[in-house]
Amino acid sequence: MTSDLSMLVWSAVLTVVLFVPYIVARFVYWGIADTVGYPEAPPALPRWAERAKRAHVNMAENLAPFAALVLVAHVTQSANATTAMGATIFFWARLIHAIVLIAGMPWVRTIAFVVSIIGEILILSQIL
Repeated sequence: MTSDLSMLVWSAVLTVVLFVPYIVARFVYWGIADTVGYPEAPPALPRWAERAKRAHVNMAENLAPFAALVLVAHVTQSANATTAMGATIFFWARLIHAIVLIAGMPWVRTIAFVVSIIGEILILSQIL
């Protein structure tokens, strides 16, 4: 498996794992019945749990374009050291983005997001 595809797999794993903190918080603060049901007035979750949910959603939204770029680079045989570097940058930047988003660090979050976009631009530059 190429580095690009490996980073795509790990990015998909990260997307799935990012849902875990939010669900755990629901079980802890709401209990099992409300977590699996539809509570009418659930208690508020801590802010970090809401940020964890946003981290998951944001990663899911950004996984699709990243996957498209990696797969097009692979299929068109455009994958090379630059696309591998771009994919690696994307993955690590997204991991940092998730951690600092959940921790509530806005400036670092934004920088990590921009760095992940730079990783995608590197991949795109090899496709075009």
